[in-house]
Amino acid sequence: MSAVPQEQDPFPALDGPHLRVMTSRRVAIVLFNLGGPESQDSVRPFLFNLFNDKAIIGAPQPLRFMIAQLISRTREKLAKANYALMGGGSPILPETEKQAAALEAEISKRVGNVTFKCFPAMRYWKPFVRDAARAAKDWGATDAILLPLYPQYSSTTTASSLRAWARVSDLPASTICCYPRGGAFAQAHADAILATWRNAGSPARPRLLFSAHGLPQRVIDSGDPYQWQVEQSVAATRRLLPQDWEVRICYQSRVGPLKWIGPSTEEEIHAAGKDGAGVIVSPIAFVSEHVETLVELDIEYAQLAKRLGLPFYLRAPVPGAASRFIETLAELAERALTAPGRTQSESGGRICPAQWGLCPQSK
Repeated sequence: MSAVPQEQDPFPALDGPHLRVMTSRRVAIVLFNLGGPESQDSVRPFLFNLFNDKAIIGAPQPLRFMIAQLISRTREKLAKANYALMGGGSPILPETEKQAAALEAEISKRVGNVTFKCFPAMRYWKPFVRDAARAAKDWGATDAILLPLYPQYSSTTTASSLRAWARVSDLPASTICCYPRGGAFAQAHADAILATWRNAGSPARPRLLFSAHGLPQRVIDSGDPYQWQVEQSVAATRRLLPQDWEVRICYQSRVGPLKWIGPSTEEEIHAAGKDGAGVIVSPIAFVSEHVETLVELDIEYAQLAKRLGLPFYLRAPVPGAASRFIETLAELAERALTAPGRTQSESGGRICPAQWGLCPQSK
């Protein structure tokens, strides 16, 4: 897995007199996200697009096309039922648009003499990455900041979106590849967890389950740093919470017969039932509400917890447009501005240990 091709620096360093004279710079901040169907009619094509991505199903074409057709047909009924529980479609685009508006306002306060506009770029449904690229060009963007709404880097999410962008845009671009353990990001999660706990009456001895979207074990074995970065997010957030809380990491949304990383969130809820422990679930890898949080966590696992007799089952909200998270995005955008053409982590350089060869900083 290689990083997005590096561009030559098209702009001078953004400091001193350079920043004062560049009054015509128009920067498109491209916010990559998964996307989701907006209606029942778009559920099946959304699923097809998802499973037709080589980053998700590694089979060559035309086999991958046929597999995607099969999966989208067989999963359509269940997926439609789940999206119906949310009003018929996914809220992920409206949530991303709220984040975009908040980020535009925040970054414009921080950086003068540059005009910013955020463009949601969804990987598997509208507005697609190509739509965002076209909109940025039509707006007159001079360059772009590529900012995934995936805090933890994976070849299946961030890398897939960046490859899609590289195919459709020649704008000079600076890229943020990951931000799993930044202070404001961790604080956003800690704030949500503590507010959820306090609003429930501060129950004693909660077991905190940090639930992330799972991946097949073979993806991690290939050098994908996602699981390691999830662990970094948990460690950073854990330091901001009561130290006597029990904390566990788990993974949700398994699909298919392959071995997935674990333990699963469902297994941890069963364990809590056996131990008589109440739980708080924090969706540590999600920044927007979606079917995985509003249905899987809020309905399916909540019902499981009730059947198992857990003393309580609480779910902390995702960061969304919370001020701490928007601060995180603004800080990342500022970092990207200082390094045109480069791919950076939240701290600039590589943060992943050497064993994670799919880290984009390895090239």
